[in-house]
Order: sequence, then structure tokens, then C-alpha cells
Amino acid sequence: MAGIGPRNTSPELVVRRYLHALGFRFRLHDRYLPGHPDLVFPKHGVVLFVHGCFWHQHPGCRDAAKPLSNAIFWRAKLAENCKRDARQISALRGRGWRVGVYWECAARKGVADEAALRALARWLKQRSGYREFPATPARGRSRG
Repeated sequence: MAGIGPRNTSPELVVRRYLHALGFRFRLHDRYLPGHPDLVFPKHGVVLFVHGCFWHQHPGCRDAAKPLSNAIFWRAKLAENCKRDARQISALRGRGWRVGVYWECAARKGVADEAALRALARWLKQRSGYREFPATPARGRSRG
């Protein structure tokens, strides 16, 4: 698991390619912002995190299932990840940023959920606050 990097993941690349093709321009992994958001859209006042369903515990997603072995460790580890996410989102919103989260299950192995990507592009142009993409977990997706 140490080999899982926080940057340039397959789901992140899917989102970046889609939005760039639509003409959106962004900065990557801004180290001066809380949580180092994956994409920063200064023109729109938006930061976007591309979260892994397991590591960030996507509510209702089957990919967020906790391991049965070493359950106490994983419960604490994943709960702390979620607390940290909440603190970072709160800090970003306190600085005036709109925050979005795009979940891994909507862009697995280079195959994107087109509806979620279209919703993301529409949201970037609006002025509404926090949003998650997809709005509900992609239950019918196959693993792997």
C-alpha cells in the first residue's frame, strides 16, 4: 500500500483530460492550500479533490468496505482520514473556495462516468458550494 501515490492517479487523469478538453484550465496539487487539492480552478474559485472510495470512505459505495483483518487499526485509520478531509474542506471553504469531491468509482481504470463528468463541468460554471460527484455511489460498476 505504500506504493499508492497521492498524485496523478488514473481517476485523476480521467478528470483532468475531460475538463482540459472542455477548455477548463487549472493548477495541480497546490501545496499552499489545505489538503493540497488535486485540481485548483482559480478563475472559478473552485478546488477539486479526486478521492479514492476506500481511503476516504465514500458513503454507500461498495469499494469503501473496511477490511476484516486488523479491523481496529483500519477503523481508526479510515476514521482519521475522514476527519482530516472534513477539516481540510472546512478550511478551504473558510478561505472562500468552493470545494468539490470526485469519487474514484466514477472514473475507474480510465473509464469515466460521463454523467458525473458533465455534472462536474456544469457545477464548475455555477456558484454553488460543496458538491460530490457522482451524487450517489456508482453501485453497478464492476471492480477492477
